[in-house]
Amino acid sequence: MLRVEELEATLPSMTQWRAPARRSVDWAALEADLGTALPSDYRSLAEAYPPLVVDDFLFVSVPRPGAEASWASGRRYSSEILQDLYEIGDTEDYVPYPEPGGLLCWAESNEGDVFYWKMNSPDPDAWPVVVRGANGDWSEFPVGAVEFLAGVYRRSIDVPGMPRSFPGDDPKVLG
Repeated sequence: MLRVEELEATLPSMTQWRAPARRSVDWAALEADLGTALPSDYRSLAEAYPPLVVDDFLFVSVPRPGAEASWASGRRYSSEILQDLYEIGDTEDYVPYPEPGGLLCWAESNEGDVFYWKMNSPDPDAWPVVVRGANGDWSEFPVGAVEFLAGVYRRSIDVPGMPRSFPGDDPKVLG
């Protein structure tokens, strides 16, 4: 798993949003509410940063301390949308969480692209990233969220179906 510091090296403008101290996300409450543990790289990102918007395009959703239930509720809502797509046959057989091997949303774009974990292992650190492009393309990547983000912005990971402007040449990050 890639460390948050390696993502910061790729997106140096994000460091201005790093919390001065570890953010106190109540992981036990959040994971009890959600019904699953979450990957350690993502937890490290959420302990260091608020929700982030990269290049006015990609929204990386992280739980806010004290609002863990709201974050879990947002994941359930995303799963309901994916369930609707599944029922009409528009998921290439990917299923929504909480189905075994289901997808759980962790980021979205402002154009309708959705970034998921495929929960196909009891070890969250083994979950690959799955992307559903707004145009209906599906892609799977054998990396975690932090490594995925770093790879995309380093241009070592290409995501089919994304806009030509993604990723930008000089991505800015807002917190």
